[in-house]
Amino acid sequence: MKLFEKLFRARPPIRTRQELADFIDAQSAFIVQKGIYEYSRARAGHYAKVLFAEEGFAKSVEHSRWQAFPLGLSMVGETVDGVLRAHAGMQRRAVLDQTIVVVLSIFDRYPVPPSIGEVAWLEARRELERRLDLVGGHAPKRVMDIPEPLAESYFAMMPIHEKLRGRDFDTTRNYLRVSLCNIHDELVDRIDAAAVTSALLK
Repeated sequence: MKLFEKLFRARPPIRTRQELADFIDAQSAFIVQKGIYEYSRARAGHYAKVLFAEEGFAKSVEHSRWQAFPLGLSMVGETVDGVLRAHAGMQRRAVLDQTIVVVLSIFDRYPVPPSIGEVAWLEARRELERRLDLVGGHAPKRVMDIPEPLAESYFAMMPIHEKLRGRDFDTTRNYLRVSLCNIHDELVDRIDAAAVTSALLK
């Protein structure tokens, strides 16, 4: 009975800046890592267990997931802005600016991944900030369209040799679209937009 209750218990609401940051962090990691693992397993087929047990491939996966993490932060950050913008009114730019601060604080939670290196990691942070800043220059996108500018870059990060990837780009792009729509739906269900907006503007 306790397991049943745990499985169907409503997820906690998002009301504070910290709760928003934790949501963005978890969902950003989830969307990029799940895609990397599932795609790699699909391409490896029956040899997936053997491949994932190899030290060299494990290092490639580790590199890919850290390389892709800023893309996840960008997509989820833009999704959050789209949800909050309707509640921000005349302060929508201020809300976006504070959302960017939150997203960058998540990036800064983590030390420089050794496989990435400090120079590339700092460049990824600058590019993340630039992408999120550009969000304020246009109307909110449909959630399914948010991954479009990043899908090719994400696909190129897969730890599978490009000659073995085949014609899988559309599948990967659709995975990002569906996953981000699911993240959006969970965010809408859990967020107290008025409280979060107020917390961001304090």
